[in-house]
Parts: sequence; C-alpha cells; structure tokens
Amino acid sequence: MPISSPVSKTTLWIGRVMSALPVLLVLFGSVMKLMKTASVVEGFVRAGVPERLIIPVGIIELVCVIVYVIPQTAVLGAILMTGLLGGATVTNLRIGDPTYPMPVILGMLAWGGLFLRDTRLRELIPIRKM
Repeated sequence: MPISSPVSKTTLWIGRVMSALPVLLVLFGSVMKLMKTASVVEGFVRAGVPERLIIPVGIIELVCVIVYVIPQTAVLGAILMTGLLGGATVTNLRIGDPTYPMPVILGMLAWGGLFLRDTRLRELIPIRKM
C-alpha cells in the first residue's frame, strides 16, 4: 500500500468549506421537514409527494448528514448524500423546478470536499497528470 502524503492545511480547509455547504443546506432542509413548516408542506404537495412522507424524508436527510460528517463513515455518507440529492434532482426536473441544478452542485461539493480532505479517497481516485 503506498504511503500517502498528508493533506496541506490550505487543501484541508478548502475541503472542509466545500463539505460544509451541502451539510448545512441538507441539515437545514431536514430540520425544516422535521418541524413540518408550511413551506415544506406546500413543496411536497407541489412535487406530488404525500404529506405523510415529510418526517421520514427529514429523518433520512438527517441520517445522511450525520453519516457524512463522521470521518470514519464519510465515504458512505457521501454515497448516501448522492442518492438523496439524485432523488431531489429528479423530483425537481419532473415538476419543472428551475432550481434543479442545486442538488447536483451540492453533490459535487460533497464529493469534492471529501476528496480534498481524505487522502484515502485521493488514492482510490487519483488525478493523473498527462
């Protein structure tokens, strides 16, 4: 197994900031769902999703965030976040919501941030110089 070089402080902090954006936005969405705010109920109705699924979706979002922020499970968390954000993207496209790129961008930030923070992921997916 190759010895990995440590991540520079600058790279580590860029990765943390990139990771924080999807974490904060998905966490905010989760809390709003768990509080079952009027805007969330309205959004679910507009998307054609039954109101009874608001709390379960909020819990799923919360679990994805928790698994992602724990360093030992961050890769699994990124995979779960990808599925979550992929579903959000498809739902937004289906209803014609112009914000459909947002979950795609959040997924890219989640993986990009993790890539910059985690040397194991960089070894798994190396960037090759030509």
